[in-house]
Amino acid sequence: MLIVIFVLYLVVVLGIGLWTSRRSRTESDYVLGGGKLSGTTLALSERATGESAWLLLGLTGHAYAEGISCLWIALGCVLGILFIWFVMSSRLREMTERTGALTVPGLLSRRYPGSERSIGILSAIVVIFFFLFYIAAQFSGAGSILEETFGIDPTLGIVIGSVVVTLYCLLGGFIAVVVTDLIQSILMIGTLVVLPIVALFVVAAHDVSLAESLREAGPALSTVTAGHGGLAAVLFVLSGLSWALGYTGQPQLLTRMMAMRSDKDVKRGKWVATVWTLLAYTGALLIGITGFALVKAGVLGGEAGNLVEEAEDILPVMIMGLLTPILAGILLSGAISAMMSTADSELLVCSSSASEDVVANLSPRRPPQRKMLFLTRILTVAIGALALVLALTMEETVYSFVSYAWAGLGSSFGPALVLMLFWKRFSRAGVYASLICGSVGTVVWKNLLLQPTGVSERLGSYVFAFLMAVLFSLLLPDRERATEKAA
Repeated sequence: MLIVIFVLYLVVVLGIGLWTSRRSRTESDYVLGGGKLSGTTLALSERATGESAWLLLGLTGHAYAEGISCLWIALGCVLGILFIWFVMSSRLREMTERTGALTVPGLLSRRYPGSERSIGILSAIVVIFFFLFYIAAQFSGAGSILEETFGIDPTLGIVIGSVVVTLYCLLGGFIAVVVTDLIQSILMIGTLVVLPIVALFVVAAHDVSLAESLREAGPALSTVTAGHGGLAAVLFVLSGLSWALGYTGQPQLLTRMMAMRSDKDVKRGKWVATVWTLLAYTGALLIGITGFALVKAGVLGGEAGNLVEEAEDILPVMIMGLLTPILAGILLSGAISAMMSTADSELLVCSSSASEDVVANLSPRRPPQRKMLFLTRILTVAIGALALVLALTMEETVYSFVSYAWAGLGSSFGPALVLMLFWKRFSRAGVYASLICGSVGTVVWKNLLLQPTGVSERLGSYVFAFLMAVLFSLLLPDRERATEKAA
């Protein structure tokens, strides 16, 4: 029954890709939807995209392994989501309408005439580099879920997930991605609401105490600072909250706001995204904590309990151990949806950035719409293949890889976008500083400074890039603005 439901789900997803391919007739349709999508649809798509396998596998597994201290990560994410929707979204939509940009790099480059080529190409390099890790993490998450659910070899599971995502992206582009995201967001929120409720009933039925289970595990799981004190506790809290910063620079999320048709759609989208987010993060934390208590109490013992070899297995183990086959099949489709709804958007952002911000900028004259559309589709397949190779060879966890890519994208684009939207003195020199310092800073911080400082790359590289963007804007202001000020 499980496999039947899963196959039906894949057929529906591919069918949507085929159906929407008829609506993606131009490069604008394929890359940004051509203004054909409602605010509610785009908001649900943004949430499905934002909460990938990292939420259903990464955060639930983190809560299972680390206990209530994961509260700071969840709070950081919620604050970041609220910031981009309530503070940035309207200005992003207005600037997109004014510049005609189709991508986030395009938004930055068109803001500074004369620097379109250099800013566009540099931005695209950053996008492609970090998104390859991000997409690979989603493909790897699909392999984990299919292995735990159906006993499929993880390598085959990774291949299945990557091929399906790449195929419907190839067919329908942005419209296919958003429509499938709509379905996937409903499946995901169903998983994150139904499973914790069922788990709490099972906890009550077996007289299991969540507080006692965590207390017996020690302060690492039962305190909000994971047993840390003093400066270490402060750094621990800041590390969790620093997830908020990355939201300001995630192209796969911000393109949904760029695609909004009006301020009315933006206002509706804000509240849809807020309600979805609060339900999702509450559910993810409850899944991890109740899962820990049930395994510790032996309720998920025996064969099911032994399956929890890694913390990120807890969600599929709970679904298989606590639910009927039909409901389990539906909710597991929701878990796989989490991977697909993010991987498809990242894949499309990657390929569209490569075509719009690299190829179009390097061409003496912009190629015709049909050629650009064909090129973007070819690049979609190529980038999907590269991410598949990376997913098959990487050894890091989904959580770790997403954290790295999140920091790189957020630190590179976040300071540039925030300053461009809200500071009139922000210059093209500041854009270069943000992109270079954010990307290089993330790599250096992750590999050399994370251990000695105890400060996450999400926080350290973002602050560094932000300060450099401000400094270079002050030192090297744009000439035309300096002239206007003097006049």
